[in-house]
Amino acid sequence: MAAQKGKDLLLKIHDGTAFATVAGLRSRTLAFNAQSVDVTNAESAGQWRELLGGAAVKRASISGSGVFKDAASDALVRAAFFDGSLKTCQVVIPDFGTVAGPFQVTALEIAANHDREVTFDLTLESAGELTFTAL
Repeated sequence: MAAQKGKDLLLKIHDGTAFATVAGLRSRTLAFNAQSVDVTNAESAGQWRELLGGAAVKRASISGSGVFKDAASDALVRAAFFDGSLKTCQVVIPDFGTVAGPFQVTALEIAANHDREVTFDLTLESAGELTFTAL
């Protein structure tokens, strides 16, 4: 597989009718985590930690930063944050696949220098089961 362009990794949020690409993002990160369940006890062999297989709590987070560029997707992100609503999102990973499922916008930061453009940072956290569809 050849290297992919970073601009081709897309964050899309369902607006009730279709998926809208969050415009103006300059950087995006998708992170997966599985919180282990520790079952270590006084009888654990050699006092080594023991983990319960298959019991991890899985989660995903999406973060991104960019510039305001598209009124419709900007309004969609802003409304999702202030409503605290769960939105169906897709992360399109070029030449790899699509991760989709419910997410909540948990952070929205807006910044500006007087001689630069207005920028934003956002964070979304998974809020249910995610699916992966390979390309």
